[in-house]
Amino acid sequence: QYALPAIIAMTASSLYNIVDSIFIGHGVGALALSGLTIAKPFMDICAAFGSMVGVGASTLVAIKLGQRDYESARRVLGNVIVLNILLSAVVTAVGLVWLDPILRAFGASDDTLGFAHDYMLPILIGNVLTHIYFGLNNMLRSSGHPKASMTATIVAVTLNIALDPIFIFWLDMGVRGAALATMLSQAVAVMWQFTIFCNPNELLHFNRKMWRLDRKIVLDSFAIGLSPFLMNMAHSVVVIILNNQLKRYGGDMAIASYGVINRVTFVFAMIVMGLNQGMQPIAGYNYGARQYKRMLSVFRLTAIWATAVTTLVFLLGELCPELLVKMFTHESELIEMSVPAMRIVLAVFFCTGFQMVTGNFFTSIGMAGKAIFLSLTRQVLYLIPLALLLPLLMQLNGVWLSLPLSDFISALTAAIMLYYQIKHFRKQQLTD
Repeated sequence: QYALPAIIAMTASSLYNIVDSIFIGHGVGALALSGLTIAKPFMDICAAFGSMVGVGASTLVAIKLGQRDYESARRVLGNVIVLNILLSAVVTAVGLVWLDPILRAFGASDDTLGFAHDYMLPILIGNVLTHIYFGLNNMLRSSGHPKASMTATIVAVTLNIALDPIFIFWLDMGVRGAALATMLSQAVAVMWQFTIFCNPNELLHFNRKMWRLDRKIVLDSFAIGLSPFLMNMAHSVVVIILNNQLKRYGGDMAIASYGVINRVTFVFAMIVMGLNQGMQPIAGYNYGARQYKRMLSVFRLTAIWATAVTTLVFLLGELCPELLVKMFTHESELIEMSVPAMRIVLAVFFCTGFQMVTGNFFTSIGMAGKAIFLSLTRQVLYLIPLALLLPLLMQLNGVWLSLPLSDFISALTAAIMLYYQIKHFRKQQLTD
């Protein structure tokens, strides 16, 4: 019951890039798909700033509402919007001034730069909408409207799917049309969110006194949101390094292949994240109540379901990779490169669900340090060195192999940490 709305919202939100990629791959071509893959970490970096504000402020709102301090909760809501406007303005200005050099640094070649530029330009111009959209969705969840938050996501995704073929094919706008469809769909979702918060009967609603920035709210929001911000930035840095390594050893087609594989796994990773969101309040509550058996029971259940999801991806990737790749492209060169690459990348993907759940489990019981460590081990400690060293021995296959190796080692690390943590819980239970 806790997980289902989160799974629906997370899966729907992951469809943005999937739908764009499918239409661009078939309607524009493999090089355009490569350009979109290069633009993705830039988009993620832009979103990381909005996530830092949204996650931090939503936690503050939940605390203030729990304390029945409704006026402070409304001030947090106002601060979220003002902060997102200011941050997005800075990110947009920097992005517009140095757009091409940034895309070059992220792996764009002469053949793909134009596509990446055309996609990122509307995204940057409409960046403020993205920040406000994600920020207000966090506010809706924290103020007791999880279904409204889910509905806003579904509205945006559905509209995006409807507008993509119109802009990409009928109006012949290519990748720029895909970006424009995304921005317009988010604009509609933001207008719908505003109608909820403009209602004076809502506990959390807009008023004239809430728009002035409060120093404490700003600093607390940044402090709480720093952890997801750093993890998002680390992920973006990893993707940038991978893109450059793929460009060096395999060219633009290798980057396009990674884009296809990444989007296939992304949908299923969102399902696991939805399961994690369902586990989080239950595990946290039982940890606080020192009900360790129930806490471990909900962890075990979540890990089983998450492993089933990632095992399904593993089986699809190993048994019918060509079918998955053809969803995104009909070009034989890209298909021939992507099929063996997908088999390598997904070789141990069945253990990724366990690793993701274990990291979130530590977050759920207040052990943020261990959760951050587990997240960064895969992305920074293991994957970056492997992605830099293995290609020296195995060329392009070394880049592909770095991904499953880091998955396996990080899952092993998570299992060891979990084993010792469970031993500690059992000792505590005996003491109690």
